[in-house]
Amino acid sequence: MSLRRDVPILLAAVAAIIGASLDGDGRWLHWIAKPLATLLIAGMVLRSAGLWPATDAPSANRTYARAILLGMAFSCIGDIALMLPFDAFVPGLIAFLLAHLCYIVAFRAGFRAGRGLLFAAALLAVFAGINLSGLWPLLPNELRIPVVVYVIVLALMATLALARAWTKRASTSSVPASARWAAIGAVLFVISDSVLAWDRFGGGLPAATLCVLSTYYAAQYCIARSVR
Repeated sequence: MSLRRDVPILLAAVAAIIGASLDGDGRWLHWIAKPLATLLIAGMVLRSAGLWPATDAPSANRTYARAILLGMAFSCIGDIALMLPFDAFVPGLIAFLLAHLCYIVAFRAGFRAGRGLLFAAALLAVFAGINLSGLWPLLPNELRIPVVVYVIVLALMATLALARAWTKRASTSSVPASARWAAIGAVLFVISDSVLAWDRFGGGLPAATLCVLSTYYAAQYCIARSVR
């Protein structure tokens, strides 16, 4: 762990959470800190992959890192959309959908089809089905299809991440730390988005903002840590 790297991220994330609870002029703290925290995490990817400053990192690492970095760029757009003073939920949903597609591109390599993939797919399918069945009566008609598409893409992203974490290297019979970080990040993303959905459409949840943002930034941090 690097204090010079992690402390600014932590401070920005805490400021975003605190700012979300403020009213009036105090909201500026949230508006600045929320995308800033995501950008600082994206900076981890740039440095870890040797993209900035440029180094001779292996091309495979750079391909993975570029997909993750693009996903975080879309995430930052989603961050901004969801905190605008008018309702931009659909643009925010699209931005995060594109982010998860980028993460799918990154995670699709490095795992073998087998029991790990089937178990992850079944686990995420059951969880997504339970969530959707509960939310379905609460969703506006015009949002039902977009939400279903988003849930499918989110579940696929998490499935691939978990499958990679359950795929051991033949040479070492162990799971790479990178895959473990990605899997933890994917699971945290599912938790964050699930709480966000229930808070928005289910009439509000206690401490929802704290739970959504803390798991969201932890998810992005873990995914960034998966870049080597």
